[in-house]
Amino acid sequence: MRLTVTTNVSVDGVMQGLGGPGEDRRGGFERGGWALPLFGGEGQTYLSEIYGRADAFLFGRRTYEIFAASWGTWADPGDSLIWTALNTRPKYVASATLTDPAWADTTVVTGADAIRALKARPGGELQVHGSGELARWLLANDLVDELTLLTYPVVVGQGRRLFPDDGPDAALELTGARAFANGITAHVYRPAGRPRYATS
Repeated sequence: MRLTVTTNVSVDGVMQGLGGPGEDRRGGFERGGWALPLFGGEGQTYLSEIYGRADAFLFGRRTYEIFAASWGTWADPGDSLIWTALNTRPKYVASATLTDPAWADTTVVTGADAIRALKARPGGELQVHGSGELARWLLANDLVDELTLLTYPVVVGQGRRLFPDDGPDAALELTGARAFANGITAHVYRPAGRPRYATS
């Protein structure tokens, strides 16, 4: 399977608390819910199509717990590709501390070798959504095949960002881009090794 990462970020790179004011208050974050007022229409359809092509999901522990408490408890709305995918396909959680996942069809995995073994299985996509710490670790360990960033036209001004101020560098090859009427843009990248830097 190809390992793909899809993440929603603000223009200033924030990914914390996009879904609601109480979703993730770490570090005194007070500006949660910045994505929902813009989410809908073409952007929602695009993201739903991404979920619909997943063969399995890989989450970091925090994102898994947020999803399990929401998508994992909601009744089937009957018309949601996201709900159907999340509740009918295998889920894996990268965690050294989670021992008893409550969401059906969930397996805990630990370490790069376990993730390489998942990637070696037949299938289309092993998808990561959100899961910032995991996404950064996967990129640093050359485990990501494709990165999709959905960028929202808002500057949040605080909160955890997808990429920290000090971290490994990476070159990215743009393989696709779209813009939606509500201002959200989607950029699809393929990791391409280390960046080239000017020498003079």
